[in-house]
Amino acid sequence: MRIGIGHGISPFAINEGAGDRVHPKWCSCDDIPLAYQLCCDSIRSAADLFVALLEGAPLKLFCRRVIAALLLCAVSGIAHAQEKTAVRQGFELKRNSQKKILVFRPAVSVGAQSTGGMFEPNADWTEKSKANIRIALEKFQRQLGNEIVIAPEAYGEDARKVEEYMALFSAISQAVIEYQFFIGNRLPTKKMDNKAGIFDWSLGAGVADLPGAKDANYALFIYNRDAYGSTGRKVLQVLALLGPGIAVQSGEHRGYAGLIDLKTGDLLWLNADSQIGGDVREPDGSEKRVRQLLEDFPGSAIEKEAAK
Repeated sequence: MRIGIGHGISPFAINEGAGDRVHPKWCSCDDIPLAYQLCCDSIRSAADLFVALLEGAPLKLFCRRVIAALLLCAVSGIAHAQEKTAVRQGFELKRNSQKKILVFRPAVSVGAQSTGGMFEPNADWTEKSKANIRIALEKFQRQLGNEIVIAPEAYGEDARKVEEYMALFSAISQAVIEYQFFIGNRLPTKKMDNKAGIFDWSLGAGVADLPGAKDANYALFIYNRDAYGSTGRKVLQVLALLGPGIAVQSGEHRGYAGLIDLKTGDLLWLNADSQIGGDVREPDGSEKRVRQLLEDFPGSAIEKEAAK
């Protein structure tokens, strides 16, 4: 038996015999318990599963496809995780520099991802996550290296401004990820910027009118959006891999943290991750999330989480 890709079949097929012939065998009911057990074992040790396949474990074509798809689903989050940090050219923030950082309440939105990929907000998850992230932020903001000023509660027109600028920050962060950080999508101007080490993005001078801005030098914006894959989405993910071999993402977890100059609106530092870790619905997950977002903050004493 050899593992390979046959003509006109899913890349998860396993060819048996000579040449590129594929025997269209389907698993019987008796094969399912063994397939399920090997799937479970593979989560604990992917190597064991591949050894079993190579040594000729009695799994027929369909069961092998199921296992391969489930394995790919399990590691797809790791494969797609992308993170990048950037600092504006010439900017430096030293510890204990007497600069004041205005910390705005993080924007948090949590829900489910429907079978079709639509975001379905969940109020309970969102409120729980907001509380968890707020507690984690209170813990880590003491280690940011400079004086922290908590943004005042905003109402009416001020609240609308904060919401609009937080949405603008999110849009700019996503644009940075797509058009400057990653090679395939870089705009011509951003290709030149990367070569010259230039990071030039701005929210505009209007940030100076945000509540509390007159009492600080910089603003810290934090944005989180989490969509946890529904059962239907996870089933679609597996079926898409088993059938045409299409990769369907289940779940979306975005996290952005940025430091903004309150006089010019320039984005001075950005940590943007389009597949960030930590389940914000749980206290431990929220702490992991905030640590990841702030671990490269200029002048901070926040250490990166030790690899487990």
